[in-house]
Amino acid sequence: MESIQNIKQRFEIIGQDPKLNRALEKAIQVAPTDISVLVTGESGVGKESIPKIIHSLSHRKHAKYIAVNCGAIPEGTIDSELFGHEKGAFTGATQTRSGYFEVADGGTIFLDEVGELPLTTQVRLLRVLENGEFLKVGSSQVQKTDVRIVAATNINMFEAIKKEKFREDLYYRLSTVEINIPPLRERKDDIHLLFRKFASDFGQKYKMPTIRLDENAVALLLKYRWPGNIRQLRNIAEQISVLEKTRYIDAATLSGYLPSNSTSSNLPAVVNQSKSESDFSNEREILYKVLFDMKGDLNDLKKLTMELLKHNDSQKVQEDNENLIRKIYGGDDDEIDTEEESAMEFLQLPEPVIETNNVSSSSGDKYHFAEEIEEEETLSLQEKEIELIKKSLDRNRGKRKAAAEELGISERTLYRKIKQYDL
Repeated sequence: MESIQNIKQRFEIIGQDPKLNRALEKAIQVAPTDISVLVTGESGVGKESIPKIIHSLSHRKHAKYIAVNCGAIPEGTIDSELFGHEKGAFTGATQTRSGYFEVADGGTIFLDEVGELPLTTQVRLLRVLENGEFLKVGSSQVQKTDVRIVAATNINMFEAIKKEKFREDLYYRLSTVEINIPPLRERKDDIHLLFRKFASDFGQKYKMPTIRLDENAVALLLKYRWPGNIRQLRNIAEQISVLEKTRYIDAATLSGYLPSNSTSSNLPAVVNQSKSESDFSNEREILYKVLFDMKGDLNDLKKLTMELLKHNDSQKVQEDNENLIRKIYGGDDDEIDTEEESAMEFLQLPEPVIETNNVSSSSGDKYHFAEEIEEEETLSLQEKEIELIKKSLDRNRGKRKAAAEELGISERTLYRKIKQYDL
């Protein structure tokens, strides 16, 4: 069995971090077997090195090794790419094609970004893992393949399973052995080593003296979070090597190549709600307040009308409910609007006649007038409702779902209102 140090030299792996060494140790131990392996870790940590190590140390090392980026293949063609297709299986299939699982028979397939696979493709892959069988697209003939599958992902697989974006049974078949590559921010002692290696490589590549960092620059390098991991570190080393005339880099120069807030620690970012969402929420609150106020006014009006119908002394009703009348109709003492004057005139009508056994015509007129007041208030509410629906539809460019959410009603209710009001 090869040592970890030999593997690092062979595959140009830099670092002495214990977690990195443990990952390499697991790769070396599992390589001679045919066990499926899942490599996990953030984007840019170097996950692609593990399947190469596993393949090179396995009995399949003389067979094909195929790396497939599952996230880069369109959903409509990924089944054809992996399993092949028959002639005429779909538009454009002018000839029979062999897929990666057929071509790599006896070798190793590396499925990078396996978490991006569509669910239908996951079912096909599960069958290959279970019994080595697959079907070409457009074929009913079962084919056999003998491949070693090593997969990698940078997503949280348990979250993907919870959201039903990844099959749980496939996850457990893929992750017979799971190898995790630590992020660069957890490998503090390796950061400067990697930077020096990249700086040396780019110095030779561009035939320029190798750049070096002073103490403050090294401290800044170690303090930075490196969200892009090794890939980001390599890019920055290349930028500085090409763009800087001086070969001795200080902290001020280095900070110019790091994104803003580069010295911040691993603190979560504060994300504000979008302005439009906040505005819609405020408008809904205002709308609800207006509707509740209107409902309260309507109840007050009903109360006033019933008081009038129950008592014979209309003048007394007017005096007792003067504040209520002004609340409903508004206006100052000196300036009473038309609606208020109409209400006052109504209250000063001759005293109605109410019979004990039978409701007289005067009583009927009174009830009829109360119905008119309620109908007028209902029409006012209806007009407000139509106006609010129109404004919401305009703001959301006619999208009923968005408008319904803004108004706080269901889409079906909004559709019924649109039909009802012929909007």
